Amino acid sequence: MTMEMEVTLAFSEEQAELLEVAQSFCRDKSPIPTVRRLIEDELGYDPGVWAEMARLGWLGIAVPEEFGGSGLSLAEVVPVVEQMGRRLMGGPFVSTTLAAQALLVGGAEVQKSVILPGICAGKAATLALTEPHGDWDLAHIETSATETDGKFKLTGVKIFVVDAMSAEWIIVSVMKNGEPALIIIDRASLPENALRREVVADETRRSFRLQLDGLIVAADAFLDTARARETLTHLDLATSLLLSAEACGGAASCIDYTVEYLNTRKQFGKLIGSYQSLKHPIVDAHVAYELARSHLYSAASVFGRQGEGEIAARMAKSEAAEALAFAADRAIQFHGGFGFTYQCDAQLYRRRGMWCEYQYGDGSYQRAKLAKLML
Repeated sequence: MTMEMEVTLAFSEEQAELLEVAQSFCRDKSPIPTVRRLIEDELGYDPGVWAEMARLGWLGIAVPEEFGGSGLSLAEVVPVVEQMGRRLMGGPFVSTTLAAQALLVGGAEVQKSVILPGICAGKAATLALTEPHGDWDLAHIETSATETDGKFKLTGVKIFVVDAMSAEWIIVSVMKNGEPALIIIDRASLPENALRREVVADETRRSFRLQLDGLIVAADAFLDTARARETLTHLDLATSLLLSAEACGGAASCIDYTVEYLNTRKQFGKLIGSYQSLKHPIVDAHVAYELARSHLYSAASVFGRQGEGEIAARMAKSEAAEALAFAADRAIQFHGGFGFTYQCDAQLYRRRGMWCEYQYGDGSYQRAKLAKLML
């Protein structure tokens, strides 16, 4: 049986307003020279810019008003993340937004009331869901929590814990009594050597390995265990949506960057953009970007709808990551020898594309999931 899905594409007034503000903000705060400078910075982002985001209310876009947020949804976060991706802006915005989502879906009321206002005010948080086995299934968890004298002893390792050194709180997935569970850890309570910086392709990121062996947490550190699987599913799709937004923004920049070069570089007395062998691939890149962006905003508009929302989010992730990869590859190729050097900005976007593609499932993985959902 084939599932019929109505294609939905909407752009709300709130999205339009946030897109306009985010375009100018990210352009002004994250030009490429600043991006390259921050690659060498230990923190990886400007704390002053982060504080400005908090004052703009961006950290509370998808947080209910009762906790200090704007009471909107992830659909309104998408245009902000898209513009961050377009400018390769670093910082813990996405990781903090996703941590807030975990609390909203699976957190206890006291956890929400304590942590969410802090997030809206500018405190960072992150997720620790990925493990060395590399399985993109978030319910495949080897990290364990074993009860001892009313408390729980943790054993295991997490990788790709983004922005961990900037976070006030880290939400960690574990197995408790044979079932998935989520716990909140104060980053300040971790042992000195628990976090170790990882070397990743996208140098604008700050990613860490988290060693949990021997860490003791109280019972009230757990989110609602009965909702753990639901929370993990929500995080899987929310991450796919926001990574798609980043990738779409990156693809747009790669295309603009390449078109500018094609319209200025001359060879044999002619602009190289006049050659069909260069025209056609860049048109293909633009078509792929437009298709991916349509999928992105369709997924944003139906996100949260049972069945339909998952299909749209997985479609968006599959299309967006591959659109950025293609656009960045063409940018590198068309810049000739310079394109293969680190000084070419297309290199930075290609690295961002690798991150967006392989975090939480590449295109092949998403399409395999879609096949089961739609057939």
